[in-house]
Amino acid sequence: MKFKKVVALATVMAMTMSMAACGSSSSSTSSTSSGSESSSSSETVAETESTEEASASEDTALVSGKMSMSGSTSMEKYVSALIETYAEINPNITVTAEYVGSGAGIEQVIAGSVDIGNSSRNLKDAEVESGAVENIVAIDGIAVVVNPANTVDDLTQEELISIYTGEITNWSELGGSDTPIVVIGREAGSGTRGAFEELLGIEDACAYASELDSTGAVIATVAATEGAIGYASLDSINDTVIAVKLDGVEATEENIVAREYFLCSPFVMATNGEISEQSDAVQAWFEFVYSDEGKTVAQEVGLISVD
Repeated sequence: MKFKKVVALATVMAMTMSMAACGSSSSSTSSTSSGSESSSSSETVAETESTEEASASEDTALVSGKMSMSGSTSMEKYVSALIETYAEINPNITVTAEYVGSGAGIEQVIAGSVDIGNSSRNLKDAEVESGAVENIVAIDGIAVVVNPANTVDDLTQEELISIYTGEITNWSELGGSDTPIVVIGREAGSGTRGAFEELLGIEDACAYASELDSTGAVIATVAATEGAIGYASLDSINDTVIAVKLDGVEATEENIVAREYFLCSPFVMATNGEISEQSDAVQAWFEFVYSDEGKTVAQEVGLISVD
């Protein structure tokens, strides 16, 4: 399936005719000129009509319809950028998206209430058994963030695990100030939480002080709370918090690509059945996401594109 931008073409033709000054020759020339102008005008109209027909044909070749998505809040920046770019490529498809968490999005796509369920983690076996298909569209890093007043800027994997399981409770134990550690995390069902806990091997073992329902809430809480630590999608980090190094490695796209930064997770657009079984609108969307244009969008928001 090809995506085309329809461009209207207009052809303007200019002709200059010379005429004799007098007599029957003038009449004859005038008649000839009139005939030539009439012929030229007809050709111009015919060519314009042909161009308009070709343009109309290209326009109708674009897939039209509606498509809905729901799921991960961590994917909001990425999905919004995709929708904006896609609207320019194919304005005939209306795409809507809600951001309610990975688990909820996958439940909705399995139930058939949306076309795509966005998830910032791999699908669970039970979800796959229920018909969900995992379509990885990009790779995201998970940044560990602390309050700007914190002097600790590097944590080992073991220290991070000990913080989130409640074994280390004060920043002084890690060379920082005598400040209690406030452990911030996402709510149950969050894809980022699921990926974070799974990568560290601490599922159901975290000692959270607060469990928040969005990426933005985590960043805002850490920024406003002395001693706080949290985790969030790398592409969502701003200058109100500090992303610490892990095992001496910064959370950057380059380090994720090089597999040097260990906290990274897939961005998944789950479908109920294979992509080839979906509507033309959904198939057109995935063709865009995996195209050069779609990969560029992923890279521009700080993600790693996939083939």
